[in-house]
Amino acid sequence: MLKVQEIRELIKLVDQSSIDEFLYEHEGSKIQMKRNVQSAVTPVQPVTKVAAPITVSVPTPETAPVALKQEVIQEPASVATNDAEAANLHKITSPMVGTFYSAPSPDVDAYVKAGSKVSKDSIVCIVEAMKLFNEIESEVNGEIVEILVKNGQLVEYGQPLFLVKSE
Repeated sequence: MLKVQEIRELIKLVDQSSIDEFLYEHEGSKIQMKRNVQSAVTPVQPVTKVAAPITVSVPTPETAPVALKQEVIQEPASVATNDAEAANLHKITSPMVGTFYSAPSPDVDAYVKAGSKVSKDSIVCIVEAMKLFNEIESEVNGEIVEILVKNGQLVEYGQPLFLVKSE
C-alpha cells in the first residue's frame, strides 16, 4: 500500500501533467485519479486495505484552490505587470507549471540578465516540470527590462517571467 506522502506526490504529478485520468492497482489496492474542473481535492485517509477504489479529483492549474498555490510569490510580478501594460512592454510568460531556472546548470551564468539583448527564439530560461527541462525562448527582439521571478521559484501557467522592451 502506498504511503500518504507517495499519494500526495502522485497527485502533484497528475496535476502538473496533461493526463485526465490515472489508475494504480497493486496487491488488491486501487487508486484512481480523475481531473475534474468542477470539484475540489478530496482528502485521502490512510487505510491498510482498500476494498473500493479511491477517487481523487485533481483540479486544473487554472482552477486549483488557493491553498495549492500559496507557495507561488506573485505580488512583485503583479506590480511589474501593471507597469508593463503602462509602458507597452512585452511579457514572456511561463507555458507550464514548474520550477524556474535562470541558467542551464548552477555553475554557469544565467541565460539573460536585466539589460541583456535578446533576439526572437533565443533561450531566456528553463522551466522544469516532472523532471523535464523545457527551454523557454523569447518571442520578440529586444532588451530584458526586468526578471520577475527568482531562480528555483515555482511558477504557474501563464505567469509573467520577464519584461522585454521590444525593438
